[in-house]
Amino acid sequence: MSRTDAARGRLAVALDLPDGAQILAMARRVAPEAGFLKLGLEAFVAEGPSLVREIARSRAGVFLDLKLHDIPNTVGRSAAAAVRTGATIVNCHAAGGAEMMKAFGEDGRAAAAKAGLPAPRLIAVTILTSLDAAAVHAVGLTGSPREAALRLAVLAQSAGLDGVVCSAEEITAIRAACGRDFLLVVPGVRPTGAASGDQKRVATPGEAIRAGADVLVVGRPITGAPDPAVAARAIVAEIAAAFPPPDIGLTPP
Repeated sequence: MSRTDAARGRLAVALDLPDGAQILAMARRVAPEAGFLKLGLEAFVAEGPSLVREIARSRAGVFLDLKLHDIPNTVGRSAAAAVRTGATIVNCHAAGGAEMMKAFGEDGRAAAAKAGLPAPRLIAVTILTSLDAAAVHAVGLTGSPREAALRLAVLAQSAGLDGVVCSAEEITAIRAACGRDFLLVVPGVRPTGAASGDQKRVATPGEAIRAGADVLVVGRPITGAPDPAVAARAIVAEIAAAFPPPDIGLTPP
């Protein structure tokens, strides 16, 4: 695998667009340039599992960003349904607790095995990148966002999950605590000079990769660009220039 191909496998393009038609059109434009296409809660609620299945037919894998957070039985059943759509990565909220995350992981993996699907990466969100220190304190979490994210990451690993979603600011601490094989998916990534939008804890692609990120989630800097494919290729080039990305077992189908 070339360095560019490996770097392409590190990019997840967030398809946060108004409707299914626009999402599918964008998916066709950027799938050859990215390892993963991320579908969020808004798209899933509006369009349903059929959109996930359609995206899953593309060259890229699907990151189904549902951020599940409910009682363990509900989250477990939801995880099973999510992986049956063909999603490659699915997430829940670590704040739901260890038992919820165990159900999420166990039921999701069991459903994939029963359906004859490749094992998905089941991960947990630590602290949303839209939250700063004041917002973290306001919801009752102690310590800094980095400290809270680290505690939640360690809890997710102990519950048997494959990794977490965290900001670039937490990568080093989580990598040190959880090891090289723990998947770190990092949103809030913005090319140099791009607006941060509603993200509070951001980094450039190069900064995130050098810190130890595995998958970078980039949305508006690509989907809002005059030529999204060109924008995606520029980010892949920045990832490739950061260092030769090692194989993390996430080569899309």
